[in-house]
Amino acid sequence: MHSNTVDLATPRRLTLRRATGDDLPAVLALLAETAAWLDSRGIRQWPAGGFPAGRIAPLIEEGAMYVVHGADGPAATVALDGHADPEFWTPGDGPGSALYVHKLSVARSHCGRGLGEALLDWAGLRVLAAGRRWLRLDCAKDNPGLQAYYRRQRFTHLRTVDLPHRASGALFQRAGGLRGGIPGTILPFADHRGPVGAEQVVERV
Repeated sequence: MHSNTVDLATPRRLTLRRATGDDLPAVLALLAETAAWLDSRGIRQWPAGGFPAGRIAPLIEEGAMYVVHGADGPAATVALDGHADPEFWTPGDGPGSALYVHKLSVARSHCGRGLGEALLDWAGLRVLAAGRRWLRLDCAKDNPGLQAYYRRQRFTHLRTVDLPHRASGALFQRAGGLRGGIPGTILPFADHRGPVGAEQVVERV
């Protein structure tokens, strides 16, 4: 069994890697699909038509955007970086003590298989590899379902910042590493000498 594995309870082999410029159309399509689904449910966190390329291309250029590929094409995307949104995170939060998840999107054809949870666990391990303490995110203020999802992933709701020009503002964090230390979801990485590599294999154990 390969040491860089994630149990997604699915027989499909998925590969997680840092996105490149060639991935921009696929990433935009994934985000647009999720945005349309959210909009159809009356949730206005993301623009209904998805994000413009000008918002996503810089994340790819910075190396902060990741994409999950399967045999049938892109399955998910996520951004992970150390940039704390100054409208939400204050100096008292110790912004540099965390990595921040955003733009997490799973293709509708892959929903319900634990891929989002596995990506959050992967991000939690990246937190430890970067020598930081917290994995943080913000989500829609008026989406109790999504907030409940993050609570199930062992995130703690810190507070809600209610800004009239922002749909997001519910702030969550959990300690770096696996969710609640639950074993068997992600196995330890083979190389403990430095930061987790840009490419990791995600497959059924």
